Amino acid sequence: MKTLEAVAIAHPNIAFIKYWGNLDDVLRLPANGSLSMNLSDLCTTTSVEFNPDFVKDSLAINGKKIAGPALNRVQTFLDLIRKRGDSNLHAEVISQNNFPTGAGIASSASAFAALALAASKAIGLNLDEADLTRLARHGSGSACRSIPAGFVEWYAG
Repeated sequence: MKTLEAVAIAHPNIAFIKYWGNLDDVLRLPANGSLSMNLSDLCTTTSVEFNPDFVKDSLAINGKKIAGPALNRVQTFLDLIRKRGDSNLHAEVISQNNFPTGAGIASSASAFAALALAASKAIGLNLDEADLTRLARHGSGSACRSIPAGFVEWYAG
C-alpha cells in the first residue's frame, strides 16, 4: 500500500457572538448560535501523511514534537477519519501557524479545520463543505467556523 498524504490551510476566526458550550457533547452541537469572521491573513497549514510503515501517530506543531493530551486529542480525531475511510493506518501530522498559538485567535479552530481538510483528503474521502464542518467540530467546536470563508454563522442545536 502506498503513502497517502495531503496538505490543507485553514484560517482562525474571531467570534462576534461567542460559542458558550454544547447542547450535545458527543456531536458538539452548540447550546447557542454564534457568529464569527475568518481572518484571511492568518492561517494554519497542516500536512497529514498516512503510511503503512508508521507504528503510531505523531504530531508536530510549529516545529515541536507534541505528546500527551494534545496528541491524544488529535489521535481521537484521526480515529473518526480512519473509521470513515475504512483504514487503520497511522499518521504523521505536521502543523504550522503564522500567528501565535494560544493567543485567543482560535488556533485550535484553524488547527482542527486544517486537520479535517488534510486528513480526510489524504485518506481518500471526498467531503463537501457541510460534511467537513460537521467533522471539524468534533476536534474543536469552533473549527466548523474555520471551514467556510468570510463571515460564518453556526446555528444552535
